[in-house]
Amino acid sequence: MTKTQASRSPSPPPFPLPYTTVDIVIFTVRDSVLEVLLVKRPADSREPFPSRWALPGGFVNIDLDLDLLACARRKLQEKTGVVSPYLEQLGSWGGRDRDPRGWSATHVYFALIPSDELELRHGANAADVSWMAVDRALKTRLAFDHSDLLAAAVERLRSKVEYTSLPAFLLREPFTLPQLQHVYEVVLGRPVDKSGFRTRMLAAGFLAEAGHVEGTSNRPAMGYRLISRDAAVVFPRTFSPRG
Repeated sequence: MTKTQASRSPSPPPFPLPYTTVDIVIFTVRDSVLEVLLVKRPADSREPFPSRWALPGGFVNIDLDLDLLACARRKLQEKTGVVSPYLEQLGSWGGRDRDPRGWSATHVYFALIPSDELELRHGANAADVSWMAVDRALKTRLAFDHSDLLAAAVERLRSKVEYTSLPAFLLREPFTLPQLQHVYEVVLGRPVDKSGFRTRMLAAGFLAEAGHVEGTSNRPAMGYRLISRDAAVVFPRTFSPRG
């Protein structure tokens, strides 16, 4: 190959490219309920699934997004104003029939965000944006294949909560251990054994004392912060249900 040939721009591929999108399943806990953020599609009949609820997301912008994670962070900030939440890739879905506009592939992330001080936003491609209880959202006919994406995200979240510190990312810091246990129970949808909860949390080494705060019984209780927000801590065993 000559230097001239090597310097030439590659030819475009001889086949049509699929639509590439990123969708985000954003979870929070409000009033002791696990909720998910949904956006309402515009009522314009020229748009797919008009007036249907959907997960927030959109097309990859090749001029702005360095990679898929950058796109996910951009979409998340556009909808919530949050810059650095817990964000994890869930998986990828693609097919000819998931979008009536053509063959499309979406890369899905889920995010965990404390509900305090969130400023929800809806852009030009959304008529509304709102939190919805996960149990209700799972029974709602969402746009595209978003019902399947949501179900997969809920399954992943509840599975990982059994053996990780993920619920701590749903709390505003500082938080108490009873508050943390309550969030575990909300996400799992069942109580957990209280006797070993405190021991497990403190032994895992992911919490730092943050001084006394007002507890659930109006008595001062020790508050905690996450030592690192880079990743969840994995426990050696799952939680036992409380009878």
